[in-house]
Amino acid sequence: MSTGFDGRLALVTGAGRGIGAAVVASLVERGARVVATDITSGGIEALARKYGSRVVARPLDVTDAEAVEAAVEEAEQALGPLEFAVNVAGVLRNADVLDTTDAHWAATFAVNVDGVFHVSRSAARRMAARGRGGIVTVASNAAGIPRAGMAAYAASKAASAMFTKCLGLEMAAHGVRCNSVCPGSTMTDMQRAMWADLDPADVTAAADRVVAGDLAAYRTGIPLGRIADPADIADAVTFLLSDRARHITMQDLYVDGGATLRA
Repeated sequence: MSTGFDGRLALVTGAGRGIGAAVVASLVERGARVVATDITSGGIEALARKYGSRVVARPLDVTDAEAVEAAVEEAEQALGPLEFAVNVAGVLRNADVLDTTDAHWAATFAVNVDGVFHVSRSAARRMAARGRGGIVTVASNAAGIPRAGMAAYAASKAASAMFTKCLGLEMAAHGVRCNSVCPGSTMTDMQRAMWADLDPADVTAAADRVVAGDLAAYRTGIPLGRIADPADIADAVTFLLSDRARHITMQDLYVDGGATLRA
């Protein structure tokens, strides 16, 4: 069975690094063309240099609805119909609820929820009119399990995952599938930022503690015994977009090495 990516156009947000960059690589390797977007241009321009005409770099602030609509319209005018959209752009600012400011809460939801809404709405309108397409939102396993010090992040990811399910229900009759991938701890800049104040030797110990779990913080470990690589998440995203997942929609695929102990 063909995976169905050859020559088809995808838009990926948060593509400049980490999971987003890995998603771009996975799609390009399977024959897709990609509009790689990020709020900063350095990472996406590097992808465009690496992959040539198969990747178009487009700076984009997903919190700006008008900018998102313009980016999607420009992509379709220049490159053809948008077949896939992947919401990766996200932010994480750790804080206990009592220390969470209004600005912190609003900024988290602006990217993690509003951004997903803006991109998905713009893409889905066009996909629905053509009767085909696929949208994947990269949420988090924190969407399904409480995390101390991560209330804003967890709540925003739960919101984006449920939004994606509701969108999938509405779009099913139009042939557009919508799913979420929920990573656990993944070796990205976001993960490393949690260890930024540690000595290099302590970073290894910190990673080991993530794998082992922390009972005092009510966190299970990772049964598979490793922190994910961004490519592990990208493979799940690519699968859900592919023809091999043609009868899968409105699902949350947890890619966390078993950390949430989901039944």
